[in-house]
Amino acid sequence: MTSIAYYVAAALAEIGGCFAFWAWLRLGKSVGWLVPGMGSLALFAFLLTRIDSDFAGRAYAAYGGVYIAASLAWLWVIEKQQPDQWDLLGAMICLIGAALILWGPRG
Repeated sequence: MTSIAYYVAAALAEIGGCFAFWAWLRLGKSVGWLVPGMGSLALFAFLLTRIDSDFAGRAYAAYGGVYIAASLAWLWVIEKQQPDQWDLLGAMICLIGAALILWGPRG
C-alpha cells in the first residue's frame, strides 16, 4: 500500500474506534461497543507505523491533515451532516499542509 492508502485506512480505524467510545458514552450504546472500538484503535496504531517516513513525528504530523479530512467524510457519510464550505476549506488547507510535511524537499 502507498502512504496515502495507509493514512486513509489509519484514519478510518481511528475514527471508528473513537466513535465506538462516543456511542457508548454519548449515545447510550452497550459497553460491548468498546471491544471492536479498542481493536480498531490498535489497528490504527499498527497502520500508522506502515507510513514511509524516517521519523515518527513527521508521519504523525502529516496524518493530522488526513484525519481532519476523514473526520469530515465521517460527518457526511455516517452522521448524515453535510460539511459546509468552511469545513471543506479547512480540510483542504490541512491536506496541503500534510503533503508539505510528508513530501516537502528536505535538504
